[in-house]
Amino acid sequence: MNMTMAETILARASGRDQVKPNEFVTARIDKVIVHEAMAAVALSLAEAGVKKIWDPDRVIVALDHYVPPHTTRAAAIHQLVRQTVEQFGIKHYYGDRGGVAHQVMVENGHVSPGDLILGADSHTCTYGALGAAACGIGMSEMAYVMSEGELWFQVPETIRVEISGTLHPAVGSKDVILKLAGDYSAEVAQYKSLEFTGSAVDDMSISSRLTMSNMAVELGAKFGLFFPDEKTDAYLDQAGADQTNRPQFHWDAPVARTITLDVSDLAPQVAKPHTVDNVSPVTELREVEIHQAVLGSCTNGRPEDFQAAAEILKGKQVHDRVRLLVVPASRKVYSQAIKDGSLSTLVEAGAIVLNPGCGPCFGGHSGLMNPFERCISSTNRNFKGRMGSDQAEIYLASPATVAASALTGRITDPRDYL
Repeated sequence: MNMTMAETILARASGRDQVKPNEFVTARIDKVIVHEAMAAVALSLAEAGVKKIWDPDRVIVALDHYVPPHTTRAAAIHQLVRQTVEQFGIKHYYGDRGGVAHQVMVENGHVSPGDLILGADSHTCTYGALGAAACGIGMSEMAYVMSEGELWFQVPETIRVEISGTLHPAVGSKDVILKLAGDYSAEVAQYKSLEFTGSAVDDMSISSRLTMSNMAVELGAKFGLFFPDEKTDAYLDQAGADQTNRPQFHWDAPVARTITLDVSDLAPQVAKPHTVDNVSPVTELREVEIHQAVLGSCTNGRPEDFQAAAEILKGKQVHDRVRLLVVPASRKVYSQAIKDGSLSTLVEAGAIVLNPGCGPCFGGHSGLMNPFERCISSTNRNFKGRMGSDQAEIYLASPATVAASALTGRITDPRDYL
């Protein structure tokens, strides 16, 4: 019997010919990615007396949450991470210059179809866009993996999401994943694997697929996977990825459930405070005033996101009440946005450009809001207190909706501009 994508990858990683949903396996890990959490992992390794990690060449480290450090504690964390990287001879260290760890991973060839990847961040599932089974784990688990190179898994059941139709030019994959969250809840895929398929998926760019895989965890998923295709091959070739583990995936493997969605008439979607699955069409929120707009993060901080926003804002000015924060997902994205002119267009419209990194996404040290302020953001979570005051409100939307809203000062349908 053919296996799903998740089953295929876990079977290979655990040295078995076949695995079934809900079985427990011990699997060898292909890569791990760690950000500032490396400091906590280092302390756990020291406490356990670990002097040598399993494979320094399979560990990738990038600082992204507190860049640049905004407190002495944050600076101390960075210092400990640098010391740990040197201590264990970790080759792939991007420091505080690379950008968000997840973007650093995909654009530098560290992700390939069939890989099993773990990260010290819940949005590690992003790599499913390239056909890799990837998920976040805790600090103690990461310390164990870095010592032993393996971890146990329960083989997840799979939900296949078949997406058909043609998206309106102002509607993107962010709207699709928000629609799914709103219709099926943030728990629909709890410890399950999502497989995204269908004609609309075929039409999506790799950047758009990265957005959806990134937010698979917001539906509770363990993995959020796309079948590799010609677009995947072109992206991997450009990134210089090693495809040693690439297996043969099967489209017809039996799954626990199938969800279908026709996106032909899909309106832009907005997640209202304070949960990702509290979703409404943008047309129902036209009277909601905003004070901050955020364009960026590992969800929507790539060139096509900035280009969509620039198309709306070109020759116009951001509303006087709104601060528009632009956060490139990586230094490479920053450079490309300069070259293609989208960044200058956004700056001329009144945007404030922050350094590549997580920025306001988790309220670390930039883009904090006062009580009763509202933000519309292209990030992935709108939990209470995530961008400052727990009395502030965060609305999640696509880059196009963020840009249109920044322009008018209230939540706005981007179809009016694209």
